[in-house]
Amino acid sequence: MSGSLPPDAGRSLGEQLGDAIANVSDGSIELGQLMEQFGDEGLLLVTALMVLVFLVPVSIPGVSTVFGGAILLIGISRLSGRPVWLPRRLRERPLPGDKVRAALGAGLKWVHRFERISRPHRLHWLVERRGWRTTGNLAFTSAALLLMAPLGFVPFSNTLPGIALLFYAIGFIQRDGGSVLIGHVAQLATIAYFILLAAGGGAAFQAVQDWLG
Repeated sequence: MSGSLPPDAGRSLGEQLGDAIANVSDGSIELGQLMEQFGDEGLLLVTALMVLVFLVPVSIPGVSTVFGGAILLIGISRLSGRPVWLPRRLRERPLPGDKVRAALGAGLKWVHRFERISRPHRLHWLVERRGWRTTGNLAFTSAALLLMAPLGFVPFSNTLPGIALLFYAIGFIQRDGGSVLIGHVAQLATIAYFILLAAGGGAAFQAVQDWLG
């Protein structure tokens, strides 16, 4: 990956992400390279790009921890108003470029579908007013935490927070409060799903205890 692809207001999110995917090599890829490609001003585009791999049933070991950790730090950066910082271990973590590129390309189809729902500057106060902006950034950060949960083997455990993060990114980029609201709905669905998983796991554990006892 080389060069720089800053956000371009004259082109759609899908077009910009398509260019970024085209620049992903088939060899090893480091997260730091991905971040450098966009720069600090394109962190939301980086977020949208990273969550694409969770929108399709493709399992790449370790990706949710690496990408989720990076998105978490982006969220903290947005909350604190300071430049994002990545620890060296996370920045230089190698990932299989060919698999990442294939997953990104498949996930891009969903971006084009979601873009049809988005409307720039719709309910813009949900993005621009300080209180609502802080609420959105907190939800964005908590969604990254849920994405990092070590439940990649459970269906939809990465997909639901990935959808929330994608709508947050689209909403923040296009000042579209409607997309941010959809992100909140996906976030609530993620929390409800995780609660059901925890309850189901607890019930199963109790059943095993009763059977053994």
